[in-house]
Amino acid sequence: MNEFSVRNVRLREILETDLPLFFENQLNATANHMAAFTAKDPGDRTAFDAHWRKIMSDETVTNRTIVCGETVIGNVLCFEQFGQTEISYWLGKDYWGKGIATEALTQFLNHIQTRRPLYARAAQDNLASIRVLQKCGFQICGEDKGFSNARGRDVEEFIFKKNE
Repeated sequence: MNEFSVRNVRLREILETDLPLFFENQLNATANHMAAFTAKDPGDRTAFDAHWRKIMSDETVTNRTIVCGETVIGNVLCFEQFGQTEISYWLGKDYWGKGIATEALTQFLNHIQTRRPLYARAAQDNLASIRVLQKCGFQICGEDKGFSNARGRDVEEFIFKKNE
């Protein structure tokens, strides 16, 4: 069986040793374009480290590392934003299109099942992320527009909601 099969996906606590890979994932220009709403300077390691220290020390944030086989491939988070509980995830580009994001998000949603409703956001042209969210039971409930650091312009996004 291929190590990168969805059957080998699991979540675990985030370790400091995961952060260099998360930073490397953040450097991918294609991933930044698709995510749209990213760090002002993805290459600023000092800002990245400060951001992750804040995430990891915030008791209101639930976060997990996504592991496939023995390989760390990304992360998934649940946090408060705009007065709502939101989820977010990021996988290394090499793992896109394999069903891994859907499996990881499904596992994460089972882990945080008492927190509802949940919200998520995706750029309207990020069809892959939209599909992942819809497969996991999120439905479009609105639209918004914001400045995308990765694209250098305003980008329209869908707002998703999951009640159950």
